[in-house]
Amino acid sequence: MWHYLRFALPALVLIAMVALFARGLFLDPTTVPSPLIGKASPAFSLPTLADARQTITQAEFQGKVSLLNVWGSWCVACRDEHPVLMQFAAEHVIPIYGLDYKDDRQAAQDMLAKQGDPYTAIAYDQSGDVAINWGVYGAPETFLLDKQGVIRKKYIGPLTPSLIRDDLMPRIHALEAERP
Repeated sequence: MWHYLRFALPALVLIAMVALFARGLFLDPTTVPSPLIGKASPAFSLPTLADARQTITQAEFQGKVSLLNVWGSWCVACRDEHPVLMQFAAEHVIPIYGLDYKDDRQAAQDMLAKQGDPYTAIAYDQSGDVAINWGVYGAPETFLLDKQGVIRKKYIGPLTPSLIRDDLMPRIHALEAERP
């Protein structure tokens, strides 16, 4: 009996590990559960990227469906995402707010001057503290907010045309149809 158990136990552990790893193959790496989904956007007050004397707060999100896009000029994936944001902003679907994350102010301003500015307004989070309160792991990350400033969806990684068409736009239409 002990002889069989000596071989069965490692085999059972191996089978369990293979099952666990196999499950991971089918998970979407851009979907990370956020404890903030369904909750009001975290409070913040930051200077704008354009003018350090002006501030932006979470109150900007009230009364309209909007996006908050966390980005940085240092971020390669953000640069890849930028033309997609420019196209989406040109369609005037909803306002896109930026959260410039752990960036050099001048480098960010230069990037936008060269590549265009898709944002309605940009909060400048040099220290990254506000991004941490939003549960940001890195850039780019994008949050969809409803008319009450409640976070409804978090996208990790660059937005793509197909992601906007197939997932984001249906969510936007549903949120816009909701009564305040």
